[in-house]
Amino acid sequence: MSIVITGNPGVGKHTITQQIADRMKLSIIDINKIAKDSGLFEKNDDTNDIDVEKLEKILEQKISENNVIVGHLAPYVLRKNQVKTMIVLRKSPYDLIPVYKDRRYSDKKIIDNTGSEILGIIANDAITKFQEKTFQINVSGKTVVEMLEKIMSIIVNKEGNEEVDWLDLVTKNNDLGKFFVN
Repeated sequence: MSIVITGNPGVGKHTITQQIADRMKLSIIDINKIAKDSGLFEKNDDTNDIDVEKLEKILEQKISENNVIVGHLAPYVLRKNQVKTMIVLRKSPYDLIPVYKDRRYSDKKIIDNTGSEILGIIANDAITKFQEKTFQINVSGKTVVEMLEKIMSIIVNKEGNEEVDWLDLVTKNNDLGKFFVN
């Protein structure tokens, strides 16, 4: 069973995964890289669609006990028996906007990704499928060292889940219109 790092684009998945792999002497399985190398990306307007069933079968052959898996598709292509601990990185949508602009995401892609983070879609899907194995952490304003220490504590102690509610924050700030298009 593997340690899994997931979350929306821009939350720091790859950065922290490398740190975990180095610290624990684990190999990295990058779901997006495997999908790309397997020719599973299908360009569709501003997004890349992926055949998750094919990707799930490919991953089944690659997963071992000594790895850390990274990717936003993890909740959709992994099975519960493959996962030891699933960490969902959550980041304030306000902090994600400049990340997406630096990546030159279109306005639509920015709204889609920040909206997904606000609604907690990946977190909800991970919790629903992986239940007690799933932990959320708010990485907003945290250094890589702070994130690493928090994640290592979760891996070792199996506790430390954080409740993250960006919808409440965005509603209090009266910013629903900023993140969701009518």
